[in-house]
Amino acid sequence: MSARLVLLGPPGAGKGTQATRISERLGVPAISTGDIFRANVAEQTDLGQQAQRYMDAGEYVPDEVTNAMVRDRLGQSDAASGFLLDGYPRTPEQVAELDDILAGAGAGLDAVVEIDADTEEVVGRLLKRAEEQGRSDDTEPVIRRRLEVYAEQTAPLAQTYDARGLLVRVNGVGSLDEVTDRIMQALEPKLDRAEGDAQA
Repeated sequence: MSARLVLLGPPGAGKGTQATRISERLGVPAISTGDIFRANVAEQTDLGQQAQRYMDAGEYVPDEVTNAMVRDRLGQSDAASGFLLDGYPRTPEQVAELDDILAGAGAGLDAVVEIDADTEEVVGRLLKRAEEQGRSDDTEPVIRRRLEVYAEQTAPLAQTYDARGLLVRVNGVGSLDEVTDRIMQALEPKLDRAEGDAQA
């Protein structure tokens, strides 16, 4: 099945886990920017070396480097018939870049899934995870700030995709299976329509 999807959701909403599960069900690769960064750094590509310099200095990797890595990854053969992007786009500029990448391939997004989670629920999850993994820097004020930054950055993206009729919001509270089933049900009409368009 062909499906080109973006997954949005705050830290702690279970995005990474759901990305893996949804990609397996749809038979498309789950592509996270974290994985792309690690692969490029490990393979010592030009882009990986550029990114490493910023990361070593504790700075954000600039959009042009991230965009180039995503463009390269989406050009690989396993992503030809579809993908699920997790962690990209994060800014309106990256939305424009993704539009450009897909237009170049004569394709477009089928849907954008936003996993909603109650703030208190997410804070609780992340504090528990920090405790289990020994992350002393994940304190409650830090976690709340990360959630604020996410909301500030991502709200405009959700509005953009909503205006295009691509956004589906799914409640991220519940068991893994419940959330996966909710996402699949929400996607069904979008993917059916995309399949119909492809056959027309």
